[in-house]
Amino acid sequence: MTLNARCKQFRFYGLMVLVLLLTACASSPSLESEAPPKLQNFMATTDDLGMVADEALQLAGRLGAEQVLVVFDIDNTLLAMEQGLGSDQWYYWQKDLETEDPCSGLRVSDRFMVQGALFFASAMRPTQADAAEQVSRLQDAGLPVIAITSRGTDYRLQTYRELRRNGISFWPNALPPQQGFSESFIPEGGSRPARYEDGVFLTAGQDKGVMTRALLEKTGTPVPSVIVIADDKSENLKNVMAAFQGTDTAVHAWRYSREDANVAAFDPGKAAEEWDALRPALIKIEQVLGPDHYDLPVDVIREGCAAN
Repeated sequence: MTLNARCKQFRFYGLMVLVLLLTACASSPSLESEAPPKLQNFMATTDDLGMVADEALQLAGRLGAEQVLVVFDIDNTLLAMEQGLGSDQWYYWQKDLETEDPCSGLRVSDRFMVQGALFFASAMRPTQADAAEQVSRLQDAGLPVIAITSRGTDYRLQTYRELRRNGISFWPNALPPQQGFSESFIPEGGSRPARYEDGVFLTAGQDKGVMTRALLEKTGTPVPSVIVIADDKSENLKNVMAAFQGTDTAVHAWRYSREDANVAAFDPGKAAEEWDALRPALIKIEQVLGPDHYDLPVDVIREGCAAN
């Protein structure tokens, strides 16, 4: 047996032990009770989507595929930008500049509009070579599998393009209606328009826990026994746990860490240089072909800031 095979075998058995221990902790001490033990919430960290799939499949074997909802984040979980410019880390850097250094010459005029142009222009890569395969494993076993992303509705076409280009489709096992809804809507408990289409829920940065519950309600989906979710941000996982606290739905939350090194290595200076180099070409494309795919912001001098 190869070292890699041994590691996978060890990982699988370790996962089995974890799930069994969590079940044992929740079981009733009475031997007369016939009620199945209640699953417990847990949060763990992994750099392998295969571990998430393994656990979801093991739960489906015990509970039934329809009782396990699998949720994937997209950015830095399934896919990542080819460069720092336009990445999730770039977005949060720009967001922080807005409050920490609003007059910075590195700050773009509108980070949402700029990111839309960068999503249009840039390709994305899978976070791990078999990312699409792990999604397919779950779908082939009949589990409902969806994506819930913080991306807004303006990015839907770019998002579907890169998912498709990387061999990932959530349509086969999407929550009903399978094709989703033809129009954006404000989810229950939300404040901004969101869109659910072909198994991808674009939530426009709203609380993923609230959004998950709202999506189950809007689609008329019975609440599952367990939600298995993978996301690179702990805050999103905690929000999902909080949303289902006190219900009969357990949340098995996996913080995906494969992209942590790339996030830590993000170079704002390099990203700013790349933006300065790329911006003229994007302006020319928009001038010649029109703003159908993105709409770049005009440069403005912000109030209280001197002209650069």
